Amino acid sequence: MIIHKPVLTEEVIKVLAPSKNQNFIDATVGFAGHAEMLLKKTAPNGKLLAIDQDSEALEKAKDRLTKFGSRVSFARVNFVDLGLIIRDWKEKKINGILFDLGPNTTQLLDEERGFSFRGDAPLDMRMNFDTKLTAADIVNRFSKRDIAKILFAGEEKFAKQIAAEIIRVRSSRPINTTKALVEVVRRALPPKYRFEQKTHFTTATFRALRMAVNDELNNLQKVLPQAVKILSPGGRIAVISFHSLEDRIVKNYFRDNPDLDIFVNKPITASSEEIRKNSSARSAKLRVAVKKGEQC
Repeated sequence: MIIHKPVLTEEVIKVLAPSKNQNFIDATVGFAGHAEMLLKKTAPNGKLLAIDQDSEALEKAKDRLTKFGSRVSFARVNFVDLGLIIRDWKEKKINGILFDLGPNTTQLLDEERGFSFRGDAPLDMRMNFDTKLTAADIVNRFSKRDIAKILFAGEEKFAKQIAAEIIRVRSSRPINTTKALVEVVRRALPPKYRFEQKTHFTTATFRALRMAVNDELNNLQKVLPQAVKILSPGGRIAVISFHSLEDRIVKNYFRDNPDLDIFVNKPITASSEEIRKNSSARSAKLRVAVKKGEQC
């Protein structure tokens, strides 16, 4: 089993600058790599709220962080409800909030969840199995126009061609597996294009469907104002994104929000050494902003 390695851990700790007895929120705790470091740096009494919508990830986080006892609280919810979640957390001063966006490596490579174009699995792609919409629903029920719109929003340059091929194929049989979708995309793309890409030719299509199933971009746009509102003056918000759509949302929000000061003008990226050890870090971008006002 491939275990997820958190990216930019040292950089996150450096920019969030956790210190003794401070309180933090990890809004995408995953397997708790960043959270563990934050708790170590905020000993002996600093608190952390660990949030994740994935029940499996949250259980692994609990196992890893159990040694910190009552210093850590857990919430299995989508971070889009951050403003509601925080009402149940007794800590009022919040020194920093971290978002590490997108699925982790273990989720991506778990064939049964349908995130991966490798293998043959149900076309699911839900981060939270309590939600109803799946990638199979989109592919088999949505109109050609809506499918193309979703793929285009996910930066698939052949969105119209792939949508047309999906409609053609599903007219005779449903597209219910990752393998079936890969074959549909293969037929829709020019042969030369398939072989020229550095990444797998279905990467953009799978990413676009995953983002639509989990409403990732809308949720990011909704949660950023909530995070800034609950952050204490002088507190820092850090966001790790993995593709240009997410990064653009974060960049523009940080730039346009009058309550924030940009911590670094350019996104922080992984070193060549980290990329060598963890290929997932290659596309990671870390942006950080500070809430205006004197620290209380």
